[in-house]
Amino acid sequence: MTTPQSGYAPVNGLHLYYEIHGEHQADQPPLILLHGGGDTIETSFAQLLPALAAERQVIAFEQQGYGHTADIVERAFSFVQSADDTAGLLAHLGIGQADLFGFSNGGTIAALVAIRHPRRVRKLMLASALVSRAGAYTWLWELIDSASLQTMPEALQQAYLAVAPEPGHLQLMHDKAVRRMREFQDIAPEVIGGITAPTLIVVGDSDVVRPEHAVELFRLLPQAQLVVLPGTDHLQVTARTEWLVPMIGAFLQEWPTNQPVVPAADQTASS
Repeated sequence: MTTPQSGYAPVNGLHLYYEIHGEHQADQPPLILLHGGGDTIETSFAQLLPALAAERQVIAFEQQGYGHTADIVERAFSFVQSADDTAGLLAHLGIGQADLFGFSNGGTIAALVAIRHPRRVRKLMLASALVSRAGAYTWLWELIDSASLQTMPEALQQAYLAVAPEPGHLQLMHDKAVRRMREFQDIAPEVIGGITAPTLIVVGDSDVVRPEHAVELFRLLPQAQLVVLPGTDHLQVTARTEWLVPMIGAFLQEWPTNQPVVPAADQTASS
């Protein structure tokens, strides 16, 4: 990835690390990337981010206790809190409205941003995202129940250690991430159905998320498109740039035609 503009935003008690890639486009809001559980910006988006930033401005950030963002030790990881942190970052950066792409845990968070802060979201992309426990295979929950630092992928451990302000918090990060998943709470279908932002749903055919779950989301949302990537497992989803980049571009620019970019002067700063 090319060297981005980076910084730390004071948001809800955090110093939230963010990166800005690409050039601002007057006719397009920024695209916000939300990484997966246990990930950093790079481990979730090393291939997808530069491809997207060639066409538009992309902002990626690292959630509480992940990557460059220091933890608040006494505060648990929470999907709801991360959604509010996302809205807080947008407010700090003076962004009234954005497009959101969330991968895995980041997809759950992105959905909650659209639910809790709907005015912040123009369009929504949910890749390998869970909104109910039944959306994942039983074996995933069994793996989470038995998870330990020793079973965490080495690449994720090394990515954390390379950039974390407190490398000694690796065990803490792992344990909090696992606990958040063990305590996963379904989002009610009627709440999902209330999301008004046009939504692109992406899932791999060999994902940890069941394709049937993606179809259920597609049916619940009032404005949605569905993509099932063939021959693709969970870790490969955001690496399928040859498929994703043109589909994301078409979704953001062409569908639906009644979703213009809100001029900056008219964007609300409220949630």
